[in-house]
Amino acid sequence: MRAILSVSDKTGIDLLGRGLAELGAEIYSTGGTRRALEAAGVPVRAVSDLTGFPEILGGRVKTLHPAVYGGILARRDRAADLDELREHNLGAIDLVAVNLYPFQATVAIPGISLPEALEQIDIGGPAMLRAAAKNYRAVLPLCDPADYPALLEALRQPGGPDEAFRRRLAAKAFRHTACYDALIAAYLDQDSESWPERLPLSLFQVQKLRYGENPQQRAAFYAIDLPHGGVSGLAAARQMQGKPLSYNNLLDASAAWAVASDYQPVAVAIIKHTNPCGLAQVQDDGGLEQSTLAAYELALAGDPLAAFGGVVAVNAPVGGALARRLTGRFYEIVLALGFSTEARDIFSTRPDLRLLAMPPVLAEELQYRSVAGGLLLQEPDRLDDSEVTGGRVVTRRAPSAGEWQALAFAWRAVRHVKSNAIVLARSGDGSAAGETALVGMGAGQPSRVASVEIAVARAGTRATGSVLASDAFFPKADGIEAAARAGVRAVVQPGGSRGDQETIAAADAAGMAMVFTGTRHFNH
Repeated sequence: MRAILSVSDKTGIDLLGRGLAELGAEIYSTGGTRRALEAAGVPVRAVSDLTGFPEILGGRVKTLHPAVYGGILARRDRAADLDELREHNLGAIDLVAVNLYPFQATVAIPGISLPEALEQIDIGGPAMLRAAAKNYRAVLPLCDPADYPALLEALRQPGGPDEAFRRRLAAKAFRHTACYDALIAAYLDQDSESWPERLPLSLFQVQKLRYGENPQQRAAFYAIDLPHGGVSGLAAARQMQGKPLSYNNLLDASAAWAVASDYQPVAVAIIKHTNPCGLAQVQDDGGLEQSTLAAYELALAGDPLAAFGGVVAVNAPVGGALARRLTGRFYEIVLALGFSTEARDIFSTRPDLRLLAMPPVLAEELQYRSVAGGLLLQEPDRLDDSEVTGGRVVTRRAPSAGEWQALAFAWRAVRHVKSNAIVLARSGDGSAAGETALVGMGAGQPSRVASVEIAVARAGTRATGSVLASDAFFPKADGIEAAARAGVRAVVQPGGSRGDQETIAAADAAGMAMVFTGTRHFNH
């Protein structure tokens, strides 16, 4: 047996080298790998002994040689291939262990230059690994140190590694090189504003899930592998306690954190089926722990019934006072920037409750959504506060100070509700210390007036004096009229409908204020 070992990650290379040597393998290696094997007492020869040609260009060219690729690619079941090897005095190579230059780790270093990054793009390594994987029935391709023990055990068995084992290693090798190339492409393309014709993605498995949306569906959670290393969003969360997360848990947790992290300074969101059934924002004036508790109480009041079994997201650390309140009701998950020692002790009395500590900052990423046969990609839906504050007042009455505050809150909230989306909100005295909360929500209805009717029904008496945000325009006055009957005092919507004059007239007739933003915020 002949083997070439050339790895950047030296983990387990001594184990692999000694195991191969015990099996009588003739081992060739390069640079740092050869030194590591020699230090482990493994007999090893330089690849240049195999090729008869020295490394050149400062190590850029080491293995790109017919003696290497002929030995890897020769088909053992074809006499002509074997005759050619003998004609050129070349030997077959039976095993290739390669893991590639640490490109991702290099570009993660702050201040790394483009020339430095380019030097960490492996050329010979992917070529060797792909060649071995192509000829996997004769050559064993290894790219993961975790596979070394199983490989050695398989080699010790009569007949050696079987077809299934070899094919699994080949598939893994091609995934390894494909993800490597995808990260390089993403790094080089990171300043581009164009949509590439082809978009390779590098994903890695975070966890297998018990099942998907329903028990009969298999599922897993994969994270997007970023060019500079690391992950974001839920993939960066630390689960502090509780049962494993399910597919639906992850969907709800993602929606919950998107809402809570969209507000400052202190906000609490309660999510059910990816929609906020409770949401409140308060100023951090009475101490952070009291502020988070106050925000939770206001959010819970939005719809206490719907909150049962929901997901709670807090855009601040959770202390003991809030933990005691949260453990008094049934929730699936609590997400926060962190949990105090006291809070952890309190939550430990509910061991099934999942606690997720979130990273402080979420990068704005492209949004991916699967459709039959493909993916939809879009930029995040960004919101500018001036959409409301600089909006056009189209009614005779302008909003009051408190209504402006509530309108801005509701406009930000409605972006997170499934269309057709309607949000009702109320604010305190309108001062900087005011508290603002969602009091009613209608989502996912085929008609906008139906969403209004649901929102005002959920709000009940709290609809009186509230404000309304609609993610898109009202095509008719019926939605405005339903809101007016419930006591809604101000509305913010994009405008732009043929029925705008009808809706403005309905608002004026009810003494309501209405603001057109000119911007739509569908969450379809």
